[in-house]
Amino acid sequence: MITKPRSTVLKLADYYMGRDVEYRSELSRELRANARDTLRRVNRLLKRAGMMRKVSSGWRPAALNATVPGAASGSKHISCLAIDLEDRDGALDAWCMANLPVLEELGLWLEHPDATRGWCHLQTRPPRSGNRVFEP
Repeated sequence: MITKPRSTVLKLADYYMGRDVEYRSELSRELRANARDTLRRVNRLLKRAGMMRKVSSGWRPAALNATVPGAASGSKHISCLAIDLEDRDGALDAWCMANLPVLEELGLWLEHPDATRGWCHLQTRPPRSGNRVFEP
């Protein structure tokens, strides 16, 4: 029996987490374009890091975001400009911290690993501080 190798890139289905069906009316063309751009950048980062991670949080419609403990009301997840990746061992966060020029090259910002134990938060727009690595 031949099995397909595990995908090495994240797909839109991974990012939407089924919410594209449940919240279809809220997923505008602009949000879809943002999601594609976010995944393009993050997949390039993962390839450079030589890692693969699962999405722990992708697109969050506003109503869903409001139910997430600690989520900002203006979260970049709402506008498909952010992604959280599983990072239980902290290896991805550590790689990002050691390779900030790669984040800059790809147009990604990282929430400080001290605030995201167990996951890695990346976004495609700068935070208010403008810092490549920022505190929530």
